[in-house]
Amino acid sequence: MVGGLFRNLKYNCDFLQFNQLININVLESCKDFKVQKVVSCLSTCIFPGKTTYPIDETMIHNGPPHQSNSGYSYAKRMTDVMNQAYHQQYGCNFTTVIPTNVYGPHDNFSLEDGNVLPAQINKVYMAKKNGTPFTIWGTGKPLRQFIYSIDLAKLMIWALRDYNEISPIILSVDEADEVSIKEVVEMVIDASEFKGEVVFDTSKSDGQFKKTASNAKLRKYLPDYKFTPIQQGIKETVNWFIENYESARK
Repeated sequence: MVGGLFRNLKYNCDFLQFNQLININVLESCKDFKVQKVVSCLSTCIFPGKTTYPIDETMIHNGPPHQSNSGYSYAKRMTDVMNQAYHQQYGCNFTTVIPTNVYGPHDNFSLEDGNVLPAQINKVYMAKKNGTPFTIWGTGKPLRQFIYSIDLAKLMIWALRDYNEISPIILSVDEADEVSIKEVVEMVIDASEFKGEVVFDTSKSDGQFKKTASNAKLRKYLPDYKFTPIQQGIKETVNWFIENYESARK
């Protein structure tokens, strides 16, 4: 069970309960059926809300997560705890990857359930279609690292085949590629060729200001991996959404 900031705030207990049940059912079944390897996805929101940056894989359990998504975060942290326990007791090869913010074609573009980038693509589309202002919730100041879904897919396959540690690994663009929500919105506006009014609703929460993640561990394994430039990825995602509007999740 996954969603953006405002869905996390609204359904905090559901996020905790349902994701823990998923963890238990999936990993126990994999143990019983002797699955050779399991790669589960965590999220950068699992890291402590108060921490130093950049965050890395050793810091997951160093303090409580940000209150805006605590239910989801604790449930996802337990995936790592369970992986270590299954390995210790049963020798299971269960591991986790930690992507930063994922976006791309076939995403969930819902205004309530979608993450920040796909939701903004849908908002811009509707504003352009209806001739209304494009309203962004919050100040646009928070910083995020975005990873294109196709890059993540390639790295997931690599992790399944070649990453043999039980402990997590962050799958992210470099720290230098971190951008503000405002910058991302401007890229979406450009890609959508939106010419209307843009409004930032500062009465809405920004959520966590930054989650800057280090990909140093990934770079030790794949020093030359080339990530898709975010402008290119956003343009391809916007084009896909426009072409598949009727069938896209929204």
